[in-house]
Amino acid sequence: MNASTTSPPPSPTPRPLALKVLAAMFALFLVLVLVISFFPWDVLRGPINRYVSEKTGRKFEITRHLDIGFGLRAATVKFDGIEFSNPSWARDPYLVKADRAEFDIRLWPLLAKKVVIPRLSLTSPVFGLQMEQDGRRTWALGKDTSDTSTAPIIGLLQVDGGAGDFLAKHLGVDLHVDFNFDTSRGQMPLDYKIKGTYQKQPLTAVGRTGNVLQLNATGAPPFPLVVKATAGHTTLGVNGTVAELSTLEGIDAKFDIKGQNLGDLFPLLGIALPQTSPYALKGELRKNGKVWSVTAMNGKLGLSDIGGDMKFDQGKQLPYLSGALRSRVMDMDDLGPLIGLPPTERSANAVEGVVPPPNITQVKKARRDPGTRVLPTAPLDFERLRAMNADVSYVADRITNVRQVPLDRGSVKVKLADGVLTLDPLDLGVASGRIGGAIRIDAAKSPADIRASLDVRGMQLNRLIPKIQTLKASFGKLDGRVNLSGQGNSVASWLATASGDIAAITGKGEFSNLLLEFLGLDGGEIIKFLLKGDHTVTLRCGAVALNVDKGLMSTRTIVLDTDDTVFNATGNASFVTESLDFVIKAQPKDMSILSLRTPLTIKGTFGSPKPFVELTSLAGRGLAALALGAINPLLALAATIETGPGQDADCQGVLADAQRPGVGAAATGAVKAKTAKTATVVQ
Repeated sequence: MNASTTSPPPSPTPRPLALKVLAAMFALFLVLVLVISFFPWDVLRGPINRYVSEKTGRKFEITRHLDIGFGLRAATVKFDGIEFSNPSWARDPYLVKADRAEFDIRLWPLLAKKVVIPRLSLTSPVFGLQMEQDGRRTWALGKDTSDTSTAPIIGLLQVDGGAGDFLAKHLGVDLHVDFNFDTSRGQMPLDYKIKGTYQKQPLTAVGRTGNVLQLNATGAPPFPLVVKATAGHTTLGVNGTVAELSTLEGIDAKFDIKGQNLGDLFPLLGIALPQTSPYALKGELRKNGKVWSVTAMNGKLGLSDIGGDMKFDQGKQLPYLSGALRSRVMDMDDLGPLIGLPPTERSANAVEGVVPPPNITQVKKARRDPGTRVLPTAPLDFERLRAMNADVSYVADRITNVRQVPLDRGSVKVKLADGVLTLDPLDLGVASGRIGGAIRIDAAKSPADIRASLDVRGMQLNRLIPKIQTLKASFGKLDGRVNLSGQGNSVASWLATASGDIAAITGKGEFSNLLLEFLGLDGGEIIKFLLKGDHTVTLRCGAVALNVDKGLMSTRTIVLDTDDTVFNATGNASFVTESLDFVIKAQPKDMSILSLRTPLTIKGTFGSPKPFVELTSLAGRGLAALALGAINPLLALAATIETGPGQDADCQGVLADAQRPGVGAAATGAVKAKTAKTATVVQ
């Protein structure tokens, strides 16, 4: 008999340990979510207030309610009422005080004690921001407020009305801003008004922007910004977009700016621009990293137009300005401020909406007072040349209002490197010829070391001396050179120390005979030409060579030879006192009656030269005429008859002598000046 057996049922398969752990973690997470979701966070308001106050050393208080919502990477914190005091050294009592505050805070950076707030929203806030020269700042959250690592990083800032103050005495900044939020304004619901001082100049500004300000929101789309600001006599308008407000990164805007003097922008923007007449400029402004660029710029500098493109790179060891500028028409009056002269009344009133500079009164006074010094004495601010480097070219297609100096056109390459400014090449069209060369200013020294080396080619004398042109004279052409070196912080102080040489020569041409006779005081010839009309005589040659020794300019050669008269001059002129002391002797080559030719002296000052006739020689002729006139009046004419002893000058020798360099200090100064054209510095 077979016995039957029954197999036991299979046992259940045990679950893996990993699955159990995962389930437990999920359950724990679910519990945590429920706890966090329903946790009464407000009970922690007191402990949080005490903790933050203890860690920062100043009062922190959530005044009404606290709520927190957690995510995987950040938490959203809501304060119903917040008061966070400033350090005791600050002017304003609160860093921030607001009716409501809501912000996102990154969790993982907290482990490294870094506070990263991608978004901050405040309702009716009051800010009190302040920084000191020693590095202390009110928004640093540690007890050591000079430790910048404790300052929070804020991305987006949204405010619904409110006000704020920013104070930085060492920067000359003290600003107050009022915010007003109105959703009916479309894409730019937030407007603001700013009032205070910036770089110790009064500042006001009004503007509008989007509802969210991107302080450090890298990669976020740009937000719109409109602002119109006035600092001192400078007015700036900007309309465009900006990506980050803290660094103005990604700015792309149109701008217009007006002011009394481009040089005033140095304390405001840190750009060392030249002194100018009032200006008005427009263009497009962009910022990429540390590089600011201005394109399609156009406008006015005084009476002149100007346009071009510029770049300002703040990423280098010294900021670097580069670009190319051009004027279709440049007015001569606008050159004065470059060398320390105040703008003329024409230039000062050329830009509508800009108050004329106060120093315009100096121009009016100078016109009334012929004794006013001619050379510019205003100190030139060479110290700012050490604040940046530059490489800028400028071209003026046509120059107008030339008056005494008939400039036709001009161009210059401006380079600034480590406090040394060079204008090289400098090319000016003057009187149908040209002046070319270089000027070098070493602002690293005090007083500045200044060197000028200029060559003159082919200038037409009838254009160079307008008074002769009115006598219908037709001169030849003038060549020459100027080599001067010295030290100074103004044009006047530089020339007062300068040494070097100045020379000019001209070959065959024509000269007004009537002017010659006036210079020689020939009464008979003057009467004759007044009755019969003026005509010209041949100019055989002319040469001027002057030595300059520490501001004293003395003659080496001054000769003007015509087929009528030979003129020789001796004397000196002082750049120190601006005084003149020359004697001009005329030796006629013809015979004439009624001649009172005696040496002509020129004294006085640069601003008021005074010509005199030497009385001793003239008196001798007068006494002779009086004695002969007592015998017979007709015999009195014999004392004024000129027998014409003059001889032709050795033109070849005269021109060769003018071309030779000077000696002594003049020669040394001239050699030093020529280094303005090279990179070699001669001490």
